[in-house]
Amino acid sequence: MTIRATKFTPGVLLASPRRSAAVPNANGTLALYTLTTYSFESHKRNSEIRVLNTSSGQSTMITNEEKTSEPNWLGDGNRILWLVSGEKGVTHVMVGDAGEVGESYSAGIVLGPISDVKLKVLGPGSIAIAVGGKAKPDGSLYNPENVPKKFSSGLVYDSLMVRHWDEYVSPNKNSIWYSILQKSKPESGGRYSLSKLTNALKDTHLESPIPPFGGLDHFDISTTGLAFVAKDPSLNPATNTKCSFYFLSLSSFSNPPTSLTQKIEVEGLEGACSSPAFSPNGRAAAFLQMKKNGYESDKNRIILVPDLEDLSTAVEVLKSDDGKGLWDKSPQEISWSSDGNSLFLQAEDIGRGLLFRMDASPTPSNSTKLPEKITESGYISNVRPLASNSSHLFLSSTNLIDSSLYTIVDPSQPSNTRQLSSHSRNGTSLGLCKEQVSEIWFEGAGDDKVHAWVMKPSNFDSTKKYPLAYLIHGGPQGAWCDQWSTRWNPAVFAEQGYVVIAPNPTGSTSYGQDFCDAIHNSWGGLPYEDIKNGFEYIKFNLSYVDTDRAVALGASYGGYMMNWIQGHDLGRKLKALVCHDGVFSMANQMSSDEQYFPNHDFGGPYWTATEDWERWNPARYIGNWATPQLVIHNALDYRLPISEGLAAFNVLQERGVESRFLTFPDENHWVLKEENSLVWHTVVLNWINKYVGLPPYKEEESQRFEVQSTPLLGGAAEEQTMSIR
Repeated sequence: MTIRATKFTPGVLLASPRRSAAVPNANGTLALYTLTTYSFESHKRNSEIRVLNTSSGQSTMITNEEKTSEPNWLGDGNRILWLVSGEKGVTHVMVGDAGEVGESYSAGIVLGPISDVKLKVLGPGSIAIAVGGKAKPDGSLYNPENVPKKFSSGLVYDSLMVRHWDEYVSPNKNSIWYSILQKSKPESGGRYSLSKLTNALKDTHLESPIPPFGGLDHFDISTTGLAFVAKDPSLNPATNTKCSFYFLSLSSFSNPPTSLTQKIEVEGLEGACSSPAFSPNGRAAAFLQMKKNGYESDKNRIILVPDLEDLSTAVEVLKSDDGKGLWDKSPQEISWSSDGNSLFLQAEDIGRGLLFRMDASPTPSNSTKLPEKITESGYISNVRPLASNSSHLFLSSTNLIDSSLYTIVDPSQPSNTRQLSSHSRNGTSLGLCKEQVSEIWFEGAGDDKVHAWVMKPSNFDSTKKYPLAYLIHGGPQGAWCDQWSTRWNPAVFAEQGYVVIAPNPTGSTSYGQDFCDAIHNSWGGLPYEDIKNGFEYIKFNLSYVDTDRAVALGASYGGYMMNWIQGHDLGRKLKALVCHDGVFSMANQMSSDEQYFPNHDFGGPYWTATEDWERWNPARYIGNWATPQLVIHNALDYRLPISEGLAAFNVLQERGVESRFLTFPDENHWVLKEENSLVWHTVVLNWINKYVGLPPYKEEESQRFEVQSTPLLGGAAEEQTMSIR
């Protein structure tokens, strides 16, 4: 039975099951994935491990035990490994079978939290395993449940970083651990058991996966050992992005390493690394690396290591004499074909996340041949061979109306694509359809045209006029793409009755590196002019949009742009603004965690480039602030500390501008918890709807949360309590 939403609301968005990327088994008959659902009635999250039959499309639940995660195929059959978080911080390594639902056993217990599982078959009944987990300074596995009680909360630092993303930095560092799963009877139905984990990075001073977001994309496992990327430990992580690729040769996954970790440094490349990937036979590898140290949005270059026994063979593929590279795309992930003859690249292109293919063995005749495009739309999140010996691919992706798509494609015939499963039935189960989505291009401030996505209401009538919701993305080196989101989903705003337009101005990714780089030292310059031009284009070319009832919203850099717009001409043309975790004062970016970011974008640290930092400072224009503004800022946001939001709200209140402040003490730069996200959506939609004449999304009354306000009423303060359902 399929339940269809009559209207796509925040409640529908947040309560809809979230499906992970899927992984096919060795023969390509089943695909393994997780399905997570949150209930606003029970206030609980339920997670299931499921398998999808790739022929029939039928799905079967393997387990819904609480705190399960990380399902992986175990070897060439239908056995599955997954993790279960247990009491006192331990992790149970479980083994089950897709053909025997409900039957499982523990292969071992790890005495601490682990994640990011990767497996590699070594031989009959023998499987190597690598996982991520924090290590204490002595190299042993860290378990937060075993930390002795402290009688002081004081933390002392002698170097950066102090805080990173949403936590204070501690001496416990991310590390990669390896072990072996051995079957008691390799030739029959014996059980697997897990040997003791070994810390692969002990005494190396290296940290991998790289915090705060590194995971499976920062290491790989093969029969020959481990490959990983890590920051240069001799450089300050707050002011540098320089990384290297490392290879640890292992003759045994049961014992400590007998050889030293080897490092690859590619001449001319000094930036961040990601996506290390072994070839199927483990004798070659590939990875991605940027050129500039300190620039997190530089173009990723493709590095091929043809022979891991001779690391000097590493070469940058598609290199050019001018240093820019022959291919003007920045791949985010790299993987190998099942036969090792091709490399697959996931890269953004014109507001989409597409898949490309190139030869894995460049020769003089094809060394300048650019990668071939395999997909045309949506956003690819994961690529796997359909089977261990198949040339076909199993793709996981999303788009603006569908939260999860599984597709099978033949790279030699990209048009030969079969949609295996659409989680939302191509949007229809959510009340959405592809006809709601379109695109526009308009003249930018520079020589380039600017691209924008348009999302109309599902009941759109071209004879009517609709208020405009103008969404400005963060980054600033980011983009609105043909991609699903549970945080900033254009369809949520469209279904309130808006035409949503999401432009990708100067600085956006997926339009070439020059366009991305052009925001350097121009935060309030070219992008603002692009956004203004877009507003004028909408006004004079889209007859169904009422720009006299326009609101603008943005987060992070988009929040910065709200504050910048508030102080400039465009702010007077908008009915209301929403600023989520935005920059108020440029100088306060010196309190951010990753200092390399403002140092790069503004030409150096504040004391050497003061004029450039201050040129784009929104606080310089607070004397112009007059448009009603909702300010949202969270207490655990260490990227842009909460003082930024408080300062903006203080100014608005003191100037008598209609304003409101929303904060979540337990959220970071993002709002991730479902109950909090429902509050976020309710407050945001009620705020903007009020100023364009739309009804409120929900009346602010229930027990979801309490709003404490003390309005001045004739000099007397009266406390009001409101709540949101």
